[in-house]
Amino acid sequence: MFCHHYLMEFAIQIDADYLVARLKALLAIPSPTGFTDETVRYTARELQRLGLEVVLTRRGAIRARRPGNARRPARGIVSHLDTLGAQVKLLKPNGRLELVSIGHWSARFAEGARVSVFSSKGTYRGSILPLKASGHTYNEEVDTQPTGWPHVEMRVDALARDRDDLVQLGIDVGDIVAVDPAPEFLDNGFIVSRHLDDKAGVATMLAALEAMQRLDVQTQVDTYWIFTIGEEVGVGASAALVADIASLVAVDNGTTAPGQNSSEFGVTLAMADQTGPFDYHLSKKLFELCGEHDIPVQKDVFRFYRSDAASAIEAGHDVRTALLAFGVDASHGYERIHLNALISIARLLVHYAASEVQIERDATETAEGLKGFTHQKMSQAEQDLTPDED
Repeated sequence: MFCHHYLMEFAIQIDADYLVARLKALLAIPSPTGFTDETVRYTARELQRLGLEVVLTRRGAIRARRPGNARRPARGIVSHLDTLGAQVKLLKPNGRLELVSIGHWSARFAEGARVSVFSSKGTYRGSILPLKASGHTYNEEVDTQPTGWPHVEMRVDALARDRDDLVQLGIDVGDIVAVDPAPEFLDNGFIVSRHLDDKAGVATMLAALEAMQRLDVQTQVDTYWIFTIGEEVGVGASAALVADIASLVAVDNGTTAPGQNSSEFGVTLAMADQTGPFDYHLSKKLFELCGEHDIPVQKDVFRFYRSDAASAIEAGHDVRTALLAFGVDASHGYERIHLNALISIARLLVHYAASEVQIERDATETAEGLKGFTHQKMSQAEQDLTPDED
């Protein structure tokens, strides 16, 4: 077995083939928010195969416990199984389907997508098209029509000439529409696909666990590996935590757009999102672990972004939170990442789980007085004004 002190000098080897295989399998399972049962089943079985104790909530969020030497202060690591998608809003007189988005993504990226609609009578294939799709008919209007969900429709690849035909097919308002991921795994390490947010995060967590089990890595405290089913609609980790968890690290996508500091390589450590700063001490620890183990890292701030960590805090969980991101180009669109970032995050997760507990006071939800309470960086003059009374 490998203890923390050995890991300090040991380069964790992540099985890249395992990680890629898990990502391919996850991408092949449709899982828009509200339609996640099968991806939950796949992930839960893999966690059981890796030897973890698996608990499911009523709706399917997964909480897998890997025992450590002590129960508290337990650590949580979280990603989400649900993806973006769409839902039938209306059966139109022309035999097509009006859609609304599941999660927040632009209809600009929906145009031309191949999709499946899940009806009471079976699954039908189709395409999402702009209302004016033929240049031979509409000429320049194809390019000048507005962009948005009211301006696209699903063409069903079945006999669907009018609304009555759609009814005969068993299609109804509210049916879930899954968008094909269309993945490509390139020899140079780049991965291009829809829904890398956050199936790449799930695969990264599984790869970290596989390494820990293979190397028999021992931890000071329990770690909970959590997989949520409603992050894309904002609920995420609101109901998946237990009281023992004192720190929660989310694994999700970053953004490599202009004006951001994220990268498709290494770890992107988010310092804040639209809900505010992440925990000072937890983020500092993760950054320092990268330095200790030669893991490339950069920091970023996201203004229009939230993750499972935000939903946990908003639900009233008093946990320290941090966010590890893999840089994504064209997030919530046709996304691109690099395997280097996923392997870097997986390595960091192993070192984090195996690291020593620095804030022992976190073992209890509340404690009297200041004994063991944390400090933040201050000048000597400021420290003199707030003497340590431990």
